Amino acid sequence: MQDIVSSEQQKTFDTKLLRACMGLFATGVTIVTYLADGKPAGMTANAFMSVSLDPPLVLISVRASSRFNEWVRPGVRYGINLLAESQRPLSMHFGGSPNEGLDAPFINEQQTPLLDGSLAQIVCRTVDVHPAGDHYLYIGEVEYVRFGEHERPLVFYGGKYRQILTHLPLIAANGIPEGW
Repeated sequence: MQDIVSSEQQKTFDTKLLRACMGLFATGVTIVTYLADGKPAGMTANAFMSVSLDPPLVLISVRASSRFNEWVRPGVRYGINLLAESQRPLSMHFGGSPNEGLDAPFINEQQTPLLDGSLAQIVCRTVDVHPAGDHYLYIGEVEYVRFGEHERPLVFYGGKYRQILTHLPLIAANGIPEGW
């Protein structure tokens, strides 16, 4: 088993060790969408989580060097698109490997760009931003949720996209997956 690093050792801490450790935490993949100079833009992110149900809050972690920080501030809306396996090319495109021939299927909800074909889409209004090392943590109040495609999720694990075997949820008449 790998040794635990004490706070005294953090000054010489090997960030590759932390990255390898965090890679063992399987995550879903999202594309965070926003308006940049009035045009739809996006970035791939797997650092996303639910914070609270009352009020409905979510959190995303954004690299300090991201263009997102130029455009999204408290009061500004952004979208979170939970990706399906079939949307891997979009994840790669918005994650730093742009494909000039890729046509992102943007739709608009509450003046916020979203990606059509996602498993689910969320529109948030930024309520707080916290600096955290080389990132910013954005707290967003959820204003809109829509369930989309009924596919398997796009998953990231061990530094790679992975597939999981799962039963797809049945969607009830009210649009909510059964059993939720």
